[in-house]
Amino acid sequence: MFKILALLFIVVPAIEIYLIIKVGQIFGALTTLGIVVLTGFLGAYLAKSQGRQTLMLAQIDLQQGRVPSDLILDGLAILVGGVVLLTPGFVTDIFGFFLLVPTTRGMFKLAMRNWITKMINNGNVHIYTSRRW
Repeated sequence: MFKILALLFIVVPAIEIYLIIKVGQIFGALTTLGIVVLTGFLGAYLAKSQGRQTLMLAQIDLQQGRVPSDLILDGLAILVGGVVLLTPGFVTDIFGFFLLVPTTRGMFKLAMRNWITKMINNGNVHIYTSRRW
């Protein structure tokens, strides 16, 4: 767990800072700042539109008596993608757009589905209900 946290909070920001400086040296500070701000706004817009569409589809599934399990993974990917797009940087922007585009979101969903299945099979998932048996 420490390695993952170190990667997220030390290595990724260091790479982002390095890339922002390099891009700033090539294109100039204002252009670089504009790109960072533009991707933030674009990411927020995409997350909002994709999130609404996913919520609408989930509501339709629920009204028809189906469990929207695939749409829940879509919603998770959209949430994560939107959050990382709001984080300044180019690596996080690429990852965020990857999660927001429906055609590329499939790999994330497959990885999450496999991880959840593994957790359930290993007995690491416990489901508690308020119903009395």
